[in-house]
Amino acid sequence: MTKSGGIFASLFGGSEQEILLKEHHRVSREEAYDDVATVYYDICLPSGLKVGTLDLRLTMNDYMYYYGHIGYHVYRFYRGHSYAYKACKKVFQIAKEEFGMEELIITCCPDNLPSLRTLEKLGGELVETVDVPRHHELWLRGEKVKCIFKYKL
Repeated sequence: MTKSGGIFASLFGGSEQEILLKEHHRVSREEAYDDVATVYYDICLPSGLKVGTLDLRLTMNDYMYYYGHIGYHVYRFYRGHSYAYKACKKVFQIAKEEFGMEELIITCCPDNLPSLRTLEKLGGELVETVDVPRHHELWLRGEKVKCIFKYKL
């Protein structure tokens, strides 16, 4: 049993549990439809259970600015355990050591409070809150405003 969550947390991972990033695919800039090289990871518990995904975009352009360098998704059942925070901390190290990146941009919608708290906890600087251009795919999906955070690695 763990301190928070009893048997459920023991089986499915309490907030104190570590996570692993397992790389499963790389797309070069030339292969990418959006001209952005990307590395895709699964967010897993030490047991191997996949709890979400994370992608690290190695290149940036004006269109991708609204997406940021990192995109993550923790499956609904596994939310509330700081897995996104832990995955981002691990990918910060990978971005710096393996890819020589010095800073990263991560974005979220201002009404996505869990992601906003995660980005604040990661210690970045809120650079701006911007309207997404009407022609952008994110705007068409209903994401009309983005908070842009910058992280020095």
